[in-house]
Amino acid sequence: MTTMPRSMQEIINQADELADRFESYSPNPDDQRDPRPLESLRSAVAERVAAETAIVRAVGEARDAGYSWATIGALLGTSGEAARQRYAQAVAH
Repeated sequence: MTTMPRSMQEIINQADELADRFESYSPNPDDQRDPRPLESLRSAVAERVAAETAIVRAVGEARDAGYSWATIGALLGTSGEAARQRYAQAVAH
């Protein structure tokens, strides 16, 4: 943990120390992490956004077709009230 410098000279000394550490750093294979888990996570998040967008569109279509919140909620695996609370504002025209 680095403590906060108190004087201008301490700030300069700390900056010099950090610059020396940066300039003398040599990459080590053990320092590298496999990026694939983050790529998978990014992809999953994008899929979730696309799925949620499709659900909002489908809920809106179902409401426009006259289906009740209870019916929509059942298909979403929740109650009609929970579905209404989650999607009513998103599908309001």
